[in-house]
Amino acid sequence: MPHSTVRHRPSRRALRTGLAAVTAAAATCVLGGCSTGPAGPQPSPPPSNSRATSAPTGRASGPVVLDEQARGTTVRVATGTLIVVRLHSTYWSTPAGSNPHVLAPSGGGTTSTGTCPPGGGCGVSSAQFTAHRPGTAHVTAQRNSCGEAMRCSPSQGRYEVTVMVTK
Repeated sequence: MPHSTVRHRPSRRALRTGLAAVTAAAATCVLGGCSTGPAGPQPSPPPSNSRATSAPTGRASGPVVLDEQARGTTVRVATGTLIVVRLHSTYWSTPAGSNPHVLAPSGGGTTSTGTCPPGGGCGVSSAQFTAHRPGTAHVTAQRNSCGEAMRCSPSQGRYEVTVMVTK
C-alpha cells in the first residue's frame, strides 16, 4: 500500500492568532529595544569577559571590563590597572572619567556594528582608563534615546561607576 501524506492546513483563526503573536513580539521589540545590545530599557547580558567586580589586590592580570551590569557599583583596582568600559549602544556618550589624575584616559569612542535597523543603536560606546594614582573617580555616560523615537527615563539615561584606586 503506498504511503500518503496528509497535509494539515491551519484554520484562519490559528493564522490570525499567530499573526497577532508575531505583531505583539515585534511591537515589544521596537518599544523595548531589541537591537544588538541594550538600546532600549533592558540591558543585555554581559559579555563573557565582563567583570563588574574588584580587581585582585596587587597588579591585575588583565583589564577590568565594565558594562551596563556595573552601573551603580563601586570597583576597587590597583594602580596600573587598565579599565575598559563598554556600553552596548551607540546612543551612549563616550564614557568619561571625573578625575584624570586618578583615572588617566587612554582612548575610546563609538563604533557601529553591522547592519542595524533604524533606531537600533547597534554598536558600542567605549573608553579606556589607566588607574594612575590612589584616589576615587567616577566614570559616567549619558544617553537621551533608548530606541527609535523613545526618550530614556532618568534611571535609563545615566551610567555611573565609582572607581577606587589603591596602591
